[in-house]
Amino acid sequence: MLDADPARLPKDRKAALDLIAQVIADPESFGPGVVGRSPYESGPATWPVLGADRVWRQEKPADDILATLTRDFEVPAAQGKGPVRLSAVVTVHRTREDAQWETAESLEETMRCPTQQLRDGERIGSMVSAALLGGEATQTTSEDSLSEAGEYTSTELGGPHAYAWEQAQSLQFTMAATAGKGAEGRTGKEIADLVAQGLSTMLTRIGSAVEKQS
Repeated sequence: MLDADPARLPKDRKAALDLIAQVIADPESFGPGVVGRSPYESGPATWPVLGADRVWRQEKPADDILATLTRDFEVPAAQGKGPVRLSAVVTVHRTREDAQWETAESLEETMRCPTQQLRDGERIGSMVSAALLGGEATQTTSEDSLSEAGEYTSTELGGPHAYAWEQAQSLQFTMAATAGKGAEGRTGKEIADLVAQGLSTMLTRIGSAVEKQS
């Protein structure tokens, strides 16, 4: 769990963007062979929202968000295996309670919408989710942790293929290694390991950025 120095926590948008730049995953965060996709970043003026029609859209961030940023990555196709699509999101809320509400809403979305449209031609389904508070089982890296697994289908890559998603919340921050979207020849374990590695890197970085220094 984070033992944060209050002086190192962002209080405004500029400080939040500076912190995100320190924390958010880069290609190396997921391991060798991962590259950035184009476009690499979705600007901090957009925020993914799941509509009542179960379709994800980019909208203006809510008032409780100081800043947010998404990056997209790929493991290129090779040796008879299709590409793996990955993304990472870091969001800085105004308060810890706001971040906790985001986490609760993320869990509710999966229960409400086990099938979702990510983008045109991309769907996920058969979703199952799990949540662990800090201290439960072996979960000691964040205040709250969510994970999802399911099936991914796209007009480009076919399917269904393995899909994995993980999110962690600590203090006013949420970090997600999202949309681990598989392809032909990619195992569920391979997808889950990539997602877990990306999230682990961001959790380590957030600790370095805000924890008390001796």
